[in-house]
Amino acid sequence: MSMANDMHVTLRLPTRALFEGRAIGLTAVAENGRFGIFPNHIDFVTALVPSVLTLMTPEGRERVFGIDEGVLVKRGHAIEVAVRRGVEGENLGTLRDTVRETFIEVQDDERVARSALSRLEAHMVRRFASLRKPQL
Repeated sequence: MSMANDMHVTLRLPTRALFEGRAIGLTAVAENGRFGIFPNHIDFVTALVPSVLTLMTPEGRERVFGIDEGVLVKRGHAIEVAVRRGVEGENLGTLRDTVRETFIEVQDDERVARSALSRLEAHMVRRFASLRKPQL
């Protein structure tokens, strides 16, 4: 593998890419603690915990993301990160509020969806039970 000055990073949510671009460094948190990856780091796979993921762009800009649990795979000069939920913040100070607002909103949507699914399942069970009744 050749030496590189940067790496291609893709941060994916289930529905879209939250970030795709070049970075010269990445820090994240796995179950065993915080770690950093730079362009010529060995190939690496780890499970991520809910935390802050930071990227340093080649222009020197730090980008911060609040993420839920997920998986990080570094292969060659590319890093793929897949997480359930994630948001980008302007800085660490505002990231907490952004995460709280976004994740609570998603949790409310999930709660409504689970409730609707439970009602649908109960309705299906009642319908199947009525089919089992002997017809006279």
